[in-house]
Amino acid sequence: MKKTLLILAALIGVSKVNAQTSPLLNQYFNNTYLANPAMAGLAEGATADLTFRSQWNNIPGAPMVQNLSATYGWEKVGVGLNMNLDKAGLQRQTRILASYAYHLPLNGSAKLHFGLSAGFINQRVDMQDLIGNPNDPQVGVYNTDHRTYFDGDFGVGLTSQHFVLDFALVNLKNYFNRDNLKLINTPAVYAAAGYKIDLGESLFQPKVAYRSFTGIADIVDIGGQLGVANQQLLFTAMYHTSKAASFGVGLHYKKKYMINTAYTTQTGNLSGYTAGNFEINLGINW
Repeated sequence: MKKTLLILAALIGVSKVNAQTSPLLNQYFNNTYLANPAMAGLAEGATADLTFRSQWNNIPGAPMVQNLSATYGWEKVGVGLNMNLDKAGLQRQTRILASYAYHLPLNGSAKLHFGLSAGFINQRVDMQDLIGNPNDPQVGVYNTDHRTYFDGDFGVGLTSQHFVLDFALVNLKNYFNRDNLKLINTPAVYAAAGYKIDLGESLFQPKVAYRSFTGIADIVDIGGQLGVANQQLLFTAMYHTSKAASFGVGLHYKKKYMINTAYTTQTGNLSGYTAGNFEINLGINW
């Protein structure tokens, strides 16, 4: 009972929600490697991407996400590195994965993609922000029970000139290490289908995605991205069945330098208490 009360106290500031059910908007169109390791090195050359998101910024202990990813692609092989830090209340989650992808050419422009990520995940209570007795043995027990674990993702994809299909088993730790106490919810399955509509100097990409979780309802995401001015100015909108919506504006200058900003409204149960979250992304490819 004492341990349960301690963990509940750590969740003050994130209400009754097991964050994070809202992914980075950047993963749907601009950096699909974040959702599926099969998309590592999809195009030849190198990419680097830095994203920061602050949630529920008017609540103490608000969730925050920081992500850094990099990929390199050859003709048929891609590699990647994905580093993610989640904060929610006193909970800290660090996840670092290295990825390998193989891109198999099919007929025409179609390609079949396979990808595997492997690395580690660490979950802990931040002792520096703990209000109370830092020597409480129950805190030490929690941090001992939630040490560093092996984690990974496996994904496949199919792309062509006009369509993109994704399927990934993500957070493989969920399949091998059943943890009844999860302060940060992570998806177990990700699937998506998108289509590219050429409008001359513009491109419209509608997409629908599905995310399954353990312990909470699955979420469907529906939306699209419109690229104008030779696809250098990007407008993105997504509706999530968690009763949230995301809107983004980005600039892909000379198809080399990327800056994106996004805003996601809060889920239905918390919309009257919080102001949603803000996301900013910087990227480069060469």
